[in-house]
Formats: sequence, structure tokens, C-alpha cells
Amino acid sequence: MVLGKNIHKYFGNTAVLRGVNLHVNKGEIVAIVGPSGAGKTTLLQILGTLDKPTTQEEFELSINTISLKNLSDKEISEFRNKHIGFIFQFHQLLPEFTALENVCIPAFIGNKSKKETEIRAKELLELLGLSDRLNHKPNELSGGEQQRVAVARALINNPSIILADEPSGNLDSTAAKQLHKLFFELRDKLNQTFIIVTHNEELANMADRKLTMNDGKIVAKI
Repeated sequence: MVLGKNIHKYFGNTAVLRGVNLHVNKGEIVAIVGPSGAGKTTLLQILGTLDKPTTQEEFELSINTISLKNLSDKEISEFRNKHIGFIFQFHQLLPEFTALENVCIPAFIGNKSKKETEIRAKELLELLGLSDRLNHKPNELSGGEQQRVAVARALINNPSIILADEPSGNLDSTAAKQLHKLFFELRDKLNQTFIIVTHNEELANMADRKLTMNDGKIVAKI
């Protein structure tokens, strides 16, 4: 499903990733934990094609058996839009748009029809318990509601994988528990695959696998 091999990343002379290897199966929820500066977010960005490794030597990255190593920037952008969903610590919703409009944006970027996209967006928002918030703007939503809108946005293009970076880091404990439960419901209902970078031990321990990073390497797998 997701295969990364020999991922190296340097910033100047500082090694942030030191030959990371990773494999994630379809429908699996994998948590990546470790101290700040361990390379977790950098790894997630490379897996999501938002960044590139420093060296291409023996490097490989494939999703759904499609190798991304030699694709052009345009091809990578198109692949990312179709196959990868992102959830960030801060929801990154556009304040001038409603919940429904925010969810639709990735599909519109992918040139999907307005009618079909809005139907799909409403289905997702209903699935996430937000059917009565379609026309609310972000400042009219609670933190937990805003993050659920961000989850719906990540799902709108039926991605192969969702990459989440500290998705509950900006939520109170109740909203965080609800979000964690939601991820597993989505896995069960949609067979959705997740890679989640988190400092939340409760979420990490719920995952199918927990990978611990330190000094740019995966040092433990549970």
C-alpha cells in the first residue's frame, strides 16, 4: 500500500532522517511517535510528497504500487490531490468559506463536477455528525467541529491514504477522544488507511502499529 525505502533528509549538515524504511498496509492505522526533533513531521511530509528526500540513491516511495520517485512535479501534484488526504494540527480551513465549501475545495482543484462534489461533501459531513453545520463558517464552529470539517476535506477525493500531523494536538481532551474514535470508525466503514504523527499516547496505543522515532530513525516497532 505505502512503501518507503532509504529515506534521507538533511538540512545543511544536520541529518533529520537517516535511511528510514516504512511499509503500511491498506486499512491500517499506524502511529508514529517520538520526541520533538526526531524527524516525524519531516517523514510525513516526504511520504505525502510535500517535500523531497535529500538523496535519491536507493530511495523509493510508492503508494498503491505506483512509484512516485521519477514523476514530474505536475504529476506528483495531481497524484497528491487524488490519492493523499492531509489533516494538520491546526485545521487550516479557509475562514471566508462555509464548512461545505471548505470540504469541496480539493475536489474542485481536481476538476470534479460541482454537483457530484457537493453531494459527496454533504454525505461526509453527515457521516461526521455535521449535517446541521453545512453553511457555518469556521469561526461559527467549535474546535472539534472545525477538525471534523478538516477530516471531511481530507476524505473528499476518496484518497488512498490520510496523513495526519498531531491531529488532536489543538483540541481539548473530550474533542480529542471523539476525533480518535472517528479515525477508527472511518477505517472500519471505509477501509481508510492512516499514518498519524502524534504525541498523544492514548491515540498511539490505539493504533494497529506504533513506530517510535529517535534521531531520524525508526528505533522501535510495536
